[in-house]
Amino acid sequence: MAEVINMPRLSDTMEEGTLAKWFKKVGDTVKEGEILAEIETDKATMEFESFHDGTLLHIGIDEGSTAPVDSIIAIIGSKGEDISSFLKNADLKVKEDPKPEVKEDPKPEVKEDPKPEVKEDPKPEVKEDPKPEVKEESKPVSNNKPSDRILVSPLAKRLAKEKGIDISSVKGTGDNGRVIKRDIDSFKPSNYSQFSQPSPQLKESFYEIQNSTMRKAIAKRLSDSKFSAPHYYLNIELEMDNMISFRKQFIQTQNIKISFNDIIAKAVSLSLAKHPKVNSRWYDDKIIFNEHVHLGVAVAVDDGLIVPIVKFANSKDLPQINSEIKDFAERAKNKKLTPAEIEGSTFTISNLGMFGIESFTSIINQPNSAILSIGAIVQKPIIKNNEVVAGNTMKLTLACDHRTVDGATGSLFLKTLKEYIENPVSILI
Repeated sequence: MAEVINMPRLSDTMEEGTLAKWFKKVGDTVKEGEILAEIETDKATMEFESFHDGTLLHIGIDEGSTAPVDSIIAIIGSKGEDISSFLKNADLKVKEDPKPEVKEDPKPEVKEDPKPEVKEDPKPEVKEDPKPEVKEESKPVSNNKPSDRILVSPLAKRLAKEKGIDISSVKGTGDNGRVIKRDIDSFKPSNYSQFSQPSPQLKESFYEIQNSTMRKAIAKRLSDSKFSAPHYYLNIELEMDNMISFRKQFIQTQNIKISFNDIIAKAVSLSLAKHPKVNSRWYDDKIIFNEHVHLGVAVAVDDGLIVPIVKFANSKDLPQINSEIKDFAERAKNKKLTPAEIEGSTFTISNLGMFGIESFTSIINQPNSAILSIGAIVQKPIIKNNEVVAGNTMKLTLACDHRTVDGATGSLFLKTLKEYIENPVSILI
């Protein structure tokens, strides 16, 4: 008995998938547990195993093509088995789609298009075209107002266009001040005109790529979040001198090269455990206040942004957080993260400080209630003990969903976070 293989739902937000690669072709023997194909979801590229033994009798989607969840992508059965009944009952429109197109499209074209072309087009062409040509060419010769136009020979006009020269800036030496070839050849533009005119060798260029499944999913999710959740933003600036000293001492004593992002992630997790209202999720009929902390860490990849999750982050130490984030970042770039590793976050952090960005705002990763934007550490004059001294600061921006997080709630969370970051030894207690 043949078995139909449908496009699987590999993540909770997946609506369609792209068949990135087939590892089998029609006629090949397939064993249960063998990798049948590679499917690109909205978050990662996953290997799809066969759950059946048999022969691959039919492939319903080509490599690089996209299909909705639950649509037929393949059929596995006994060699030589008749699968025509499966194809007839399937929602595959390979044979049905072109029929209405052939019947409907040409009919209006044949009846409507030729009539206006035969009767109307030749008449205005015969009567109107020669008239403006005779008038426009004869007027410039007899024009009594030479100041209204520039006299230029056709050859000079063409040369000026090729060289990117503005005719109005050229002084003509021909009859009646006419600009001729000699004037173009000897023209020396000023510094301004030299650099303001485009080089004749430069040409506009561009390239395009098709939107990937991930890019389309990111666009949809962020648009839904931005236009459905009432965002507001809270900003604070922190002193980072203690953090810098703490990190240096930790690396020396533990021989583990943790990053500032690792320390901030730990501080955020501890703060969220004390403020579950910020660590919440909005649904139309309820709000869920999470007592556990699943911290999403935004990672940039070629196709966009992916958010792997450090689960129970508040209960993990700095080396564990460092190890997980580093591993996630490497596998995210190769699209090797599993659905379990990118679903279920309760809060998200996004760090662009490493790119020199001092402050920015992020869009909430729904259904989470907030997201924290982390800027760069900047050396600047600060006031300590009524004296101006050199110091290091960092700016944080908390984006909140006003449906779940009020201004006072978000402010109290940032106050707790500030205490942890400016006194990082407290993170170890």
